[in-house]
Amino acid sequence: MRKLAICLALALGMLWSDGGGGAPAASTEGLIAIDVLLLPDATMVHRVKALNHRLLQESSGGFALDATHVPHMTLLQCYVRRADLRAVEAAVAGVFRAAAPEGIELEATGLFNSPVGPVNATGISTATTPKLARLQQDVVDAVTPFIRHGGVAAAFVEAPASPTIDWTIAYVDHFLTNSSGPKYGPHVTAGAGAPQFVAGLQTEPFRQFHFTIRGAAIYQLGDIGTARRRLWLRRP
Repeated sequence: MRKLAICLALALGMLWSDGGGGAPAASTEGLIAIDVLLLPDATMVHRVKALNHRLLQESSGGFALDATHVPHMTLLQCYVRRADLRAVEAAVAGVFRAAAPEGIELEATGLFNSPVGPVNATGISTATTPKLARLQQDVVDAVTPFIRHGGVAAAFVEAPASPTIDWTIAYVDHFLTNSSGPKYGPHVTAGAGAPQFVAGLQTEPFRQFHFTIRGAAIYQLGDIGTARRRLWLRRP
């Protein structure tokens, strides 16, 4: 099934795309920043929303988790042509039909601290399992024929002008190199805040817990890797 999904992606890439997999785009016009992601269950959502509330109450520079900033676990972030979105959705759907991510059980292991321009992002890291690693690689393989580089702020929701957008643009452009395969670090971002406050959160005791995956989707990205606008939702 994995080979079938990859072959489908490659075939669609030849039909829908005018460039090679991962090759730089001839123009940044028409690019959209997307996140192929997993949706965690209520247990994880409750934990990251509680952390998000603390960040908003005691720090600055962050965002509220809500209907347009959806708690999620990224599998792949990248730029694709808007004209290729239907082909990307079909390729991703093929992967999830074979993998059926609903019910995957994962373990939350602690908080992470990641500099994002003038603020630090934080959230809950999870242990990588063989099934999750395989799913992440299958998604990468399926979407790679459509990936383009050189995205700009207009590729994101609301084309934000913020002190963190340059970091976000570069992060998405280099996700394949820096955050996939052996370097994939699954996590659910809770928000962002002042570096000193976020660093202090790392010193607090963390009780590990288990949670499950309840679905998968593709979203258009916002600043700081937020899942802002739903483009596709898996319907088993």
